[in-house]
Amino acid sequence: MDIFEKIQKSMGPLGQHSKEAHGYFTFPKLEGEISPKMKFRGKEVLTWSLNNYLGLANHPDVRKADADAAAIYGMAYPMGARMMSGHTSKHEELESQLADFVEKEDAYLLNFGYQGMVSIIDTLVNRNDVIVYDSESHACIMDGVFLHKAKGGKSFVFAHNDMAKCEKMLGFATKRAKETGGGILLITEGVFGMAGDLGNLKDIVKLKEKFNFRILVDDAHGFGTMGKTGAGVAEHFDVTKEIDVHFSTFAKSMAGIGAFVAASEEVINYLRYNLRSQIFAKSLPMPMVIGALKRLELLRTQPEHKANLWNVVNALQSGLRSAGFNLGKTESPVTPVFLEGDIPEATELTMDLRENYNIFCSIVVYPVIPKDQIMLRIIPTAVHTLEDVEYTIKAFSEIQEKLDAGKYKSDKIASLL
Repeated sequence: MDIFEKIQKSMGPLGQHSKEAHGYFTFPKLEGEISPKMKFRGKEVLTWSLNNYLGLANHPDVRKADADAAAIYGMAYPMGARMMSGHTSKHEELESQLADFVEKEDAYLLNFGYQGMVSIIDTLVNRNDVIVYDSESHACIMDGVFLHKAKGGKSFVFAHNDMAKCEKMLGFATKRAKETGGGILLITEGVFGMAGDLGNLKDIVKLKEKFNFRILVDDAHGFGTMGKTGAGVAEHFDVTKEIDVHFSTFAKSMAGIGAFVAASEEVINYLRYNLRSQIFAKSLPMPMVIGALKRLELLRTQPEHKANLWNVVNALQSGLRSAGFNLGKTESPVTPVFLEGDIPEATELTMDLRENYNIFCSIVVYPVIPKDQIMLRIIPTAVHTLEDVEYTIKAFSEIQEKLDAGKYKSDKIASLL
């Protein structure tokens, strides 16, 4: 079979709905200044789908830092990969500050979070090593694991946050590592970005008393939002020293592009000289580095942004729960609202929210979550208001009544112009 013929026959579980969904349910266009109120298809909507947790995207100091850096350096400088010709003192300064913030000896900048995590996993382990990971891990972790397995490595998965299963898998991994002469890398997340619950870092760390392994934590959604200073979920659980490798992205609380990994000097220096995604890629442009420095400064020196975020989060989550909504086990700003229904109902419900209530939030359906479930994923930010919260809870209550009454029943996905 011709490879393109195969593509024409199967667009995949999400792509099969592309004709009906594209431009509305998938690849929608939000326009205007990044804020809780943006334009969708020409009208203003209350937006709950932007990973701008601390509201820094349009902070005047951030916008000025971005603009000034772009005017001075342009978007091309520095040219080349870090190892060859793309290294600057500003990159080093940002790495030093990030390492200090998350209480690690050193840090290394990454161009993108997804690409970076895949490459970190690939670099830290070889075919003799064993990976143990949480079943609900992000796709970037899964792809890193798949790459490890493709190179002959072994991995064991444990049911989400199930410590009995985690211990069992560590036992299997220990046996395997003894056979191969390798080591064990356990990978989990700080905040699981879809459901909002936290990785069970405290209990995972305790397992180090019984097993010999290292821990890599993806804290993309925890960095800036969790812990006393915003350093993340490890700080929240007071296990910072026990986490061997800390990873986070700038795409959430930092409202930018890029990522970083932090660990001991020895580990970071090893990654610096072996991380293929950075060795063979252009350095992070200077405006993004200087912009990240400003964002990190505000994160560290203006705690009111995190305080405002949690005021909104607490009001939203407590209000939704009081109204009878199922938010699962979230302990973070990520706010999933679980409803019962099929994919056609989900599309009709979403259209009602967007067209009649002017509320834009992400809709999640099968295969991301189980069949006959709908998840409305809400991302609160520090710049939302309590009025936004009150309006949304009222609208969701009305939507729930319509769903229960069968008003969204349909035998096909809504077709849009």
